[in-house]
Amino acid sequence: MVKLKWLGHAAWLVEFSKTRMVIDPFLTSNPKAVMKESELKDIDYVLVTHMHFDHLGDAYSISRRTGAKIVGMFELSQNAEKEGLGEDHFIGMNKGSQTKFGDVAIGLTAAVHSGNESGFVISGDGKTIYHAGDTALFGDMKYIGELYAPDVALLPTGGFYTMGPKEAAVAAKLIGAKYTIPMHYGTFPGIATDPQEFKKLAGKSTQVVILSPGDEFQVP
Repeated sequence: MVKLKWLGHAAWLVEFSKTRMVIDPFLTSNPKAVMKESELKDIDYVLVTHMHFDHLGDAYSISRRTGAKIVGMFELSQNAEKEGLGEDHFIGMNKGSQTKFGDVAIGLTAAVHSGNESGFVISGDGKTIYHAGDTALFGDMKYIGELYAPDVALLPTGGFYTMGPKEAAVAAKLIGAKYTIPMHYGTFPGIATDPQEFKKLAGKSTQVVILSPGDEFQVP
C-alpha cells in the first residue's frame, strides 16, 4: 500500500509499507497547512526539492526532532551542516539516477526554476511517484515518464512561479502517469488558479485527482 496525504502547498506525507517520508514540509507559516510540524511522527526521510522557504520549510526541525534524514541536492546538505546538523542527518545527492534506500528508491530529476531546484522520483511497494517540485514546463518530462513510468504525478499548477493549468496539462501528457494531482496553487493570492481548469485541460491524458489539504489518496 502506498498512500499520499496532501499537507498543503507542495508538502506531502508519503507512506510506504515500511517507510514514511515528507516532501517539501512547509507547515509553519503556511496558511493552508493542515498539521503542525510537531505532529509528524515516525518520519524516515525529509525530501526537499529546492531551497526556497515554502519548500525547505520545517525540514531542519523535523530532522532534529525525529532523526529523519534530509534528502536533496548536495548544496542543501552543506547548508544543513551550517544549521548544526551532523552528517547523519542528511543525504546530499544530485540529479541523474535513483538510489536504493532500504525498501524505497529515491532519485532527483531536472526541474526548471531557481533555488538549486529538482524534482523527485520515488519508488516502493511496486509504485512510483513523481513530485515535480517547482518547475516550468520542459520537454524532457517525456523521458521522466518513459524511464520511470510514474503511477502518480504531483504537478504545480498555480502559475506565476511555476506552470499554470495550461502548461501543466501539457506536462501531464508528456509524463503519462495514470493519476495526476495538482498542487502549489491557492496558498497565496499570486497562485490562486482553479484546479478544475487543469482537470478540464488534462483530463484526456490522465486521471486528474483534485484534493483539498488534508485529503489522502491511496495509489491503486
